[in-house]
Amino acid sequence: MQGDAGEDDATTRPPSWPRRSAGVLLGCATALIGLLYFLLAGTALGPFLLWPRTRPGALGLLMTGIRRLTVLERARRSAFFGDRFPEQYEVSDRKLLRYLAVRTVAGLVCSVVVALLAFGAVLAVVLLWAMLRGSLPWHNVVGQVVLGGVLLFLDLQGLHALAELDARIARECFGPSERELLRRRVLELAASRAAVVQAVDAERRRIERDLHDGIQQRIVALAMLLGRARRAHGDTARAEALLRQAHQESQDVLAELREVAWRVYPSALDSLGLEEALSGVSERCGIPVRTEFDVVGELPQPVETAAYFVVSEAVTNAAKHSRATAVVVRVALRDRVLAVQVRDNGRGGADPSGSGLSGLRSRVAALDGILHVDSPEGGPTIVTAELPCA
Repeated sequence: MQGDAGEDDATTRPPSWPRRSAGVLLGCATALIGLLYFLLAGTALGPFLLWPRTRPGALGLLMTGIRRLTVLERARRSAFFGDRFPEQYEVSDRKLLRYLAVRTVAGLVCSVVVALLAFGAVLAVVLLWAMLRGSLPWHNVVGQVVLGGVLLFLDLQGLHALAELDARIARECFGPSERELLRRRVLELAASRAAVVQAVDAERRRIERDLHDGIQQRIVALAMLLGRARRAHGDTARAEALLRQAHQESQDVLAELREVAWRVYPSALDSLGLEEALSGVSERCGIPVRTEFDVVGELPQPVETAAYFVVSEAVTNAAKHSRATAVVVRVALRDRVLAVQVRDNGRGGADPSGSGLSGLRSRVAALDGILHVDSPEGGPTIVTAELPCA
């Protein structure tokens, strides 16, 4: 486990400045390679690109070299700057051509800035040597130091701006651009909002159905029993039997009403916390449920509520539909992400598009979480939810 943690830290820790500096210098070299390629390919393929009949073949040859150079640039960004790009993201030829052209120009400008920085370092050494020998007047030294400091500041700012440009054009080429990411995010938020509204409406309909078909019918039966007991004036034994049935019916009504209230919102979440609320789910389930809870510290209330309903719905489905004989619930907090897993040994075949699981997916998606259902025929069924706590 320690080894895994070390690897995770290594992948998330930003690269050191010597490593990034080496990546910048290598980028200057690849820019020179790109310039030479454009010059040679343009000279060799230029006439064929101008003629319509030979243009497709010449363009294909040109793009072959461009793809190889962009693969080199992508590897440079990943190795020296720690960038991670989508593997399956498709990039058009026009986008690759534009990227390599901009990257080549930016890399050449970066080469000039690096050369000026090296030249300034040489001048600084010469100035220091002249100062130590005493051959340079002090008023000239002050002027040279001020001018050198200003030029050094401008040089470093130029390198920083060029490095930011290199990173930005790489993200736009090898992954979704910022505008595309924003558009996707807006679509996801709109879809999740609509899904949450649908899930709330479905939950309201289910509550109304539980009240109408369950509790209301039991209250009607309770009223009928009390009415029959009231009419049994002379038959004391029959009246007592009816009252016992009415008392039992009232207990059943209270139990079902309490169950409906827990499905609406468990009050134990506010008073006792998530662990105790999950213990209540285990106690009310008709099959054995083993809960492993590994969370230190407080969780955001929306995360606790979503985790509770994921466990409650999954356990209820296992008890009612999967013919399971045991359920294991694991809740763990890792890197500010709450992982919830419910596994049963039932027959499987759960439908992820069902109303219950769809409602859970909408509830989890509203918190930027992920819900995954793995339920092959024959089992087991594994419901996993990842809920960010940041």
